[in-house]
Amino acid sequence: MITSSGLFSIITFIYGLAVLLYISAWIFKKELPGKLATAATITAVTGNLIGIILRWIESYQMGYGHAPLSNLYESLVFFAFCIAALYLFLEFRYKLRIIGVVASPISFLAMAYASLPKVNSSIEPLIPALQSNWLIAHVITCFIGYAAFAVAFGISLLYFIKAGRDHQTGGVAGKIPHVDMLDELTHQMVMFGFLFLSAGIITGAVWANQAWGRYWGWDPKETWSLITWLIYASLLHARMMRGWTGKKIAVLCCAGFLAVIFTYFGVNLLPGLHSYQ
Repeated sequence: MITSSGLFSIITFIYGLAVLLYISAWIFKKELPGKLATAATITAVTGNLIGIILRWIESYQMGYGHAPLSNLYESLVFFAFCIAALYLFLEFRYKLRIIGVVASPISFLAMAYASLPKVNSSIEPLIPALQSNWLIAHVITCFIGYAAFAVAFGISLLYFIKAGRDHQTGGVAGKIPHVDMLDELTHQMVMFGFLFLSAGIITGAVWANQAWGRYWGWDPKETWSLITWLIYASLLHARMMRGWTGKKIAVLCCAGFLAVIFTYFGVNLLPGLHSYQ
């Protein structure tokens, strides 16, 4: 019987195949590669979810019985799933397959990174501080927020490609929607991500109080989560109160996602309670 790790290895290749198909559909302007890309992404998301459930079952069979959200490997797998699932929602809701060109590579890279030998993929027992349902709520809400920011980042990249070429119908920019639509989608994704990141910070504070007896400790992860939150709060404030749109919002969105990446990976290089091993 296949293990969750084996299934995730297969899913990584399917995500990679989806990337190639989305890019082929964009460059060669063919419908068939696009349809195949969508089918590959649906297959990958379904397999990804089955793998997460299988890993949870394996944890119970080993006598640990915890949700598969406790280490870097499991978080990368869940991150890839959230991005791909959110992207599929956008594709079916707005009929915009072009976003797959920028969203699918992020899912693929997350899975590929998880497969590196330096990332520990073993299922291990949780330390007492991690044995809390608040941890599950904290991780799920944070990574749904991160996934929305990742998709918003991808849409911002499309904005930069499309900007100044609004009336171009040929070339690679011709398949990209109008900048106004990209700007609105970026705003919606940031609003969605901000809501979940806020919930993630709050549930994290409750978990911290339960585990360590304090709500906030200026741990590097906590500090950078706050910095990330402030960047996206500034983006939303500038849009609502100053009327910022377009390139300014796209730049802030990219800056916010860089903060997300550092919050996720960079703080692992620093000492702290949140460092993924």
